[in-house]
Amino acid sequence: MSETDKDTQTTHFGYQQVNVEDKADKVADVFHSVAAKYDLMNDLMSMGIHRLWKRMTIEMSGVRRGSTVLDIAGGTGDLTLKFSRLVGAEGKVVLADINDSMLKVGRDKLLDSGCSGNVEFVQANAECLPFPDNTFDCITIAFGLRNVTDKDKALRSMARILKPGGRLLVLEFSKPTNPVMSKIYDTYSFTALPFMGKLITNDAESYRYLAESIRMHPDQETLKGMMEEAGLSRVEYHNMTNGVVALHRGVKL
Repeated sequence: MSETDKDTQTTHFGYQQVNVEDKADKVADVFHSVAAKYDLMNDLMSMGIHRLWKRMTIEMSGVRRGSTVLDIAGGTGDLTLKFSRLVGAEGKVVLADINDSMLKVGRDKLLDSGCSGNVEFVQANAECLPFPDNTFDCITIAFGLRNVTDKDKALRSMARILKPGGRLLVLEFSKPTNPVMSKIYDTYSFTALPFMGKLITNDAESYRYLAESIRMHPDQETLKGMMEEAGLSRVEYHNMTNGVVALHRGVKL
């Protein structure tokens, strides 16, 4: 059975079952709540390692001067900032996010960094991206796919707007490959994350949801198959930090 029950039109929100039409609003509430402290919490939760995961994403993107890039669920703009400097004045980067609070934080951060001339900001749902076919050389979605209601639909939407030869990179929490790491990770996720969320953002529940959403996300091989079903070829993935995070890459032929 897919993660969305087509008969009853319910889907998961963490460990809860909710109506499909309600999930986007519930996810939005989470990110409205955490947007202002999102970067700080990322550094605390990952002990800074998220920067290395994102650096590998940049390195595997193949983005160069003149490229057109879409950073979906780009949030506070970490990847967009790096891509903006890589593509130069001849290229373009679109930072897209469904959540206007996250988009505002990202816009302010990028403007403060002096990065605006080749960056556009679009509020968009990954399931129905508002761009023409064959638009982008590269699309990235980092730690956002697990929050999408219909992941298959979103992947098809991304594949549609990639240029032939373009690359989709999905950076996401995944399934640890080491049993010891898996146990440590579970304990950390369900105790430390809500505690830090309460301490820093006064919102333990949002970080409890984030931990649950990671557990409900497809594992490495399942996501690889989903990308292939969406029409991408040469799909491969690279585990990082013992599979806590995986970077999937696929090419549109």
